[in-house]
Amino acid sequence: MERPNDRRPVPLRDRARYRFDRTLARSTGSLMGWLVITCLAVVVPVSALLVWTDPGSPASLSGRLTAVWRTSAETLRLGALTGTPLRMLLSALLGLVALLCVSTLVGVITTGLADRLAELSRGRSTVVEEGHAVVLGWSDQVPTVVAELVAAQASHRPRAVVLLADRDKAEMERTLAAHVGPPGRARIICRSGPASDPAVLSLVSPGTASTVLVLPSGEPTADAEVLRVLLALRAVLGEGTGGPPVLAAVRDDRYRAPARLAAGPHGTVLETDTVTARLIAQCVGRPGLSLVLRDLLDFAGDEFHLADASAFAGGTFGAALLGHATSSVVGLLTPRGRTLLNPPADTVVAAGSRLVLITRDDDTARPRDCRDLVDPSVIATGPPRPDTAARLLLIGWNRRAPLVVDQLRRTARPGSVLDVVTDAAVPAPAREPEPDREQAEARLAVRFRTAALSRPETVLGLDLRSYDTLIVLGPDPDGGPERPDDRTLVTLLALRLLEERTGHEMRVVTELTDDRNRPLAPLNPGSDVVVSGELTGLLMAQIAQNRHLAAVFDELSSADGSTICLRPAGHYVRPGSTATFATVTAAARERGECAVGYRRHDRWAVPPDHGIRLNPHKAERREWSAEDQVVVVATEHTPAPAAPGDAGSTDHAGGPTGAAGPALAGTDSVPRVGESRPGRSESTR
Repeated sequence: MERPNDRRPVPLRDRARYRFDRTLARSTGSLMGWLVITCLAVVVPVSALLVWTDPGSPASLSGRLTAVWRTSAETLRLGALTGTPLRMLLSALLGLVALLCVSTLVGVITTGLADRLAELSRGRSTVVEEGHAVVLGWSDQVPTVVAELVAAQASHRPRAVVLLADRDKAEMERTLAAHVGPPGRARIICRSGPASDPAVLSLVSPGTASTVLVLPSGEPTADAEVLRVLLALRAVLGEGTGGPPVLAAVRDDRYRAPARLAAGPHGTVLETDTVTARLIAQCVGRPGLSLVLRDLLDFAGDEFHLADASAFAGGTFGAALLGHATSSVVGLLTPRGRTLLNPPADTVVAAGSRLVLITRDDDTARPRDCRDLVDPSVIATGPPRPDTAARLLLIGWNRRAPLVVDQLRRTARPGSVLDVVTDAAVPAPAREPEPDREQAEARLAVRFRTAALSRPETVLGLDLRSYDTLIVLGPDPDGGPERPDDRTLVTLLALRLLEERTGHEMRVVTELTDDRNRPLAPLNPGSDVVVSGELTGLLMAQIAQNRHLAAVFDELSSADGSTICLRPAGHYVRPGSTATFATVTAAARERGECAVGYRRHDRWAVPPDHGIRLNPHKAERREWSAEDQVVVVATEHTPAPAAPGDAGSTDHAGGPTGAAGPALAGTDSVPRVGESRPGRSESTR
């Protein structure tokens, strides 16, 4: 069957371009031939035009042709000799040889520079720095950690922050530039390659660094990779006691002890899931705590520092509480390296001790007697109203949920109830520890039920009016297109719609994995958002600047010991009275607490601080309302007796292993962070 002759004719331009492309594709010689033809086709006619239009050019034809040759030869750098044809040919030959040599030299130099630039772009050159901070691994916490390390150097001599990760160097630089912004005088250096390879790890010069941070990725094998990186770091630094302090993070408690041993005598291991679970549990009964923690942990405002306590040596800790006008004292670091957070007011400050305080910077902690600012007449009297049992609802389940439930068991008031709604049935070992069932049920009764949480109507069908606080957890990443925060935001939207339908405002504590989703969360001002990756990154940056703060943060996040609380201002001063913050500090001291700030009730919904004011000047005077809150470091005592093993020495059978132990330390055979070690300095950042 013949086809109809409906083919359109190919334009001459397209046919010429096709033939030209075919000629170029044959060989390098063809390309050079076309270059010569193109040059001659342009240079010779233009040279002839210049000669023929020049009034001073020779009158004879041979003279003009000689002038055309000279102009063309000078343009093409082929020599400009005239004379016999042989002489002109030899001149052109010498010019071509010279041009070839120079072009070859330029090509060699260009190729070498291109290869070197490509090598630098791959991030495989050696870093020659001293006193720099080394960050190993890539995760969601990296931008936060790097940004905080840069911010910490704003008032000090800037040092480099070196990042090594098995990721494209240009991609890391773009991500950090978008998150950190202009680093100012600080330098951010990225290197690409596996940090678990000692040969690659040596590129960042960890031996001369001031600190080394090892971060886990979001992969299921992240903890094992952290362990390999620590072993590679040990191989590079050697087996001696020298080397920089190492701060590593793991998610699973099973890797904490091996990582602690691999990190060496100067190492600190942070268990991220346990810390996140503790913070979520603490936020349940303390509205606004997440805002306080975020403000304390970043370097943008006031944070924890160590200061000299020689001015208070021989005196009591209670006197030191009113001994600084621009700082808030919360504890002591003894000469033997032991950290005492919120010790009794009559504790004697030994010579050589250092104060743990909240202040703007190292040089702002200047002693000043503030007792003259205290007005005893407005201090509230009488015991505060005790906390009552609570009804809680947990919506969702992930790997941190058993740890959250365990922490709630340890801090709940007797008679409290926790209802858990999950997508699937929760395995029995994660429900409650069998040896402590009776005491656990007496303190917190936990009831489980299953429902299709992926459907918003399931949440809309819940009766939430009887609950004091709702806890919303997203699912664990499963490698699919849905991100954990997607499900969380859908649940929060349903809760918000339920609030509008019933007119009942609910207090929600929710966990997010990405800080960019915080503004998207539809929450009322009384709710808290715990961004697990961000808080972990902030915590690691603080400890990297001062390793002695590890024990402080460990106690603040634990179920036992001193923690940060927000309590009604009426517990400290009479509502409606005008008093200085020094008066509030003195009132808190009488109750065995350390006042570090307050929250104004009329600014709860006003960003960015939401009424939080940390470390105010002791002379700051204001009228205190009954709805205001005072931020204190206090020791909370749970009425029910502690179950066996609550101190972390024994794990619950079948329960979340290690949830009660220190989240910033190793196993029981390894000394707790903050204890003295031979040869360890006590320098601040």
